[in-house]
Amino acid sequence: MDHRSGQKRAVEFLYPPIDPFDQRVIDMGDGHRIYVEQCGNPQGIPVVVLHGGPGGGCSPAMRRYFDPAVYRVVLFDQRGCGRSRPHASVIQNTSWHLVADIEVIRQTLGIDRWILFGGSWGATLALIYAITHPARVTNLVLRGVFLMTRKELDWFYGGGAGQFFPELWARFANAIPSDERQDLIAAYHRRLFSGNLMEETKFGRIWANWENALASIQNDGMMGESPGEYARAFARLENHYFQNGGFLEEDGWILREKKRILHLPAVIVQGRYDMICPPQAAWKLAQGWDSCALRIVPMAGHALSEAGISEALVRVMDGLRDGVA
Repeated sequence: MDHRSGQKRAVEFLYPPIDPFDQRVIDMGDGHRIYVEQCGNPQGIPVVVLHGGPGGGCSPAMRRYFDPAVYRVVLFDQRGCGRSRPHASVIQNTSWHLVADIEVIRQTLGIDRWILFGGSWGATLALIYAITHPARVTNLVLRGVFLMTRKELDWFYGGGAGQFFPELWARFANAIPSDERQDLIAAYHRRLFSGNLMEETKFGRIWANWENALASIQNDGMMGESPGEYARAFARLENHYFQNGGFLEEDGWILREKKRILHLPAVIVQGRYDMICPPQAAWKLAQGWDSCALRIVPMAGHALSEAGISEALVRVMDGLRDGVA
């Protein structure tokens, strides 16, 4: 899951804009070409940024949570989105392909171990990667935790969140005929993969707008209109992953396998009023993980760009820099 909303006040807590010192496309050898960039200090502490969605793509704003004199920041667009190609493709596109891509990126850049920095779906991917490759991780910094469970999907696509935003939920649900509304993920899947570009774009916008409208605690009840190309890719990829349970072995796989990463230090930044990824998942993840600190931001929702979320994340990264996180 991801967001496209923000608050101007959040920029007060961020580092100034920074340009990449390296931009490249890595051919993964199976038809996918992945855009990768590095910024900050080439000799600095490596950190990889895992964007949300699936399908959200990375943005220049994501570079601004890190002291550029200290961190070597790696960002990349996951398969099918952003500047990676082929665009909006779900062929050879699963969680395990993404984990393999992260390893190829790490090896290509000559990095031994790195910090994982991810929010929403990015937190999911960070956890899957860490569970699979714990020896390659120094720390996890997670925001708006999403554990890819049926319960979480039912909350957001089964009417739970809709109880707080009934007018927005009606727009999302009523786009589908009543006899298909018992499974909206499946109903949208049929339309997002219909082969009709206009239909896919139309329903991609509706899908993306529902999520965007709930991202920020400052939501005014209006649903913004996402650009068609972005919305189609975002919706297709997100729906593809959700339709397939994140391609995990079983529901609850991350919590089952958490034992593999209990030795790793982690910090979770979670908005108290996150309507997309409610705090229960973050709380469950932190239980029994002695080296994991859960930091609840009182007046915050889901968006990375919310002032309280941004401030907390910068403080975490500055704390890791100073050895006090």
